[in-house]
Amino acid sequence: MNPLISAADLSDLLATGAPVRLLDVRYRLDEPDGRPAYLAGHLPGAVYVDMDTELAHIGAPAQGRHPLPPVDDLQASARRWGLNPGEVVVAYDDWNMMGAARAWFLLRGCGIDDVRVLDGGLRAWRDAGGKLETGEVRPAPGTVVLHEITQGVASIDEAAAWPARGVLLDVRAPERYRGESEPLDPVAGHIPGAVNLPSTVHLRDGRFADAAAIRDAFAAAGATDAVPVAAYCGSGVTAAHTALAGAVAGIDVTVYPGSWSQWSNTPGRDVATGTESAATGSA
Repeated sequence: MNPLISAADLSDLLATGAPVRLLDVRYRLDEPDGRPAYLAGHLPGAVYVDMDTELAHIGAPAQGRHPLPPVDDLQASARRWGLNPGEVVVAYDDWNMMGAARAWFLLRGCGIDDVRVLDGGLRAWRDAGGKLETGEVRPAPGTVVLHEITQGVASIDEAAAWPARGVLLDVRAPERYRGESEPLDPVAGHIPGAVNLPSTVHLRDGRFADAAAIRDAFAAAGATDAVPVAAYCGSGVTAAHTALAGAVAGIDVTVYPGSWSQWSNTPGRDVATGTESAATGSA
């Protein structure tokens, strides 16, 4: 199943009366609280989803900035969103589908079969003539049952060992990968052996590139057929976006949720800088 849905196809799906749950995952690094923007205008019927408190939990620095939420907490959130068994879930945002990808990654991993991301997000909906509504949507509580994520995630130790068995992608900006800039975490650099593939290469004017272009980008980073692929970023959000890009192209991508924010806060972890993957010290 294509994990993306176009604005036109979403409009058609809603017109059929099919059970669709719309999730507004407005989140940006410079504006982590997306609720004010949601209240000012969102897709009709969409429920606001908070990145920091619902798609993650507040943990110790050694867990990273966006640790995965306990499944019971995520299930409680999903029921607050009104999610019921058998519904189609469509997540969207207004920041290159980053927040929506995190919702897709979590809900798919926890057992929801049909989760899609609105390709192009809020802008695509508006460009297609879609209407917005204001205020908060409070649906009746849902009854969905979620389970623990058991596949598609890597621990810090598994991330450390990944380059020996496959390709570990660092999907942050090149200057952060090289260790020239680190605006958020205590140490600059990357995990030894990781290859840089910025998430932005998969986008074309705010939408995902076609499957062939995404496969070419993965292949250029060494992620070819039969090679196990994992991805990390700063805090586990953008890595989920790369997993979504992989799904568009038919490539399985394991996510290291702790990402650089966990690695750089864990004493004893080697750090590489530059374009090579030689360790230069310990975090």
